[in-house]
Amino acid sequence: MSKIQKNDHKGILAQNRKARFNYAISETFEAGIALTGTEIKSVRAGQITIGDGFVTIHNGNPMLTNVNIAPYTQGNRFNVDSLRTRQLLLHKREIKTLLKASSEPGVTIVPLKVYLKNGFAKVLIGIGRGKKKYDKRDDIKRRDQERELGRRLKH
Repeated sequence: MSKIQKNDHKGILAQNRKARFNYAISETFEAGIALTGTEIKSVRAGQITIGDGFVTIHNGNPMLTNVNIAPYTQGNRFNVDSLRTRQLLLHKREIKTLLKASSEPGVTIVPLKVYLKNGFAKVLIGIGRGKKKYDKRDDIKRRDQERELGRRLKH
């Protein structure tokens, strides 16, 4: 493979579109996911849902919670629980940053994307602060204005 394809994130397997709408993302981190053999096969097949997921920190280990990886169809007895918590692989300084941020009220850590990078499943997580209703309305208004401007420029 060429160098361009190795670092490219075009192979997005799952995306949490509502996360950027519901949260103001301040900082993002790329983390590896500790998966079993049949789970990685399901992830490569795109059988993952991260819409309801979030990250918690237990005993200094970041854990990906409430993310559904469908059982692999040919996995039989090697399949594991589809909603189990999975460990995220991060550097110590990144874990400290997440721990500090998650201790603040109103802050949550959400998964934004799951993709393959050099054959490994990676998840992009973000530190998000919940948006108020008026912030969401402003986002909708701005998005509609940009869409209208794009239409006018097109014609």
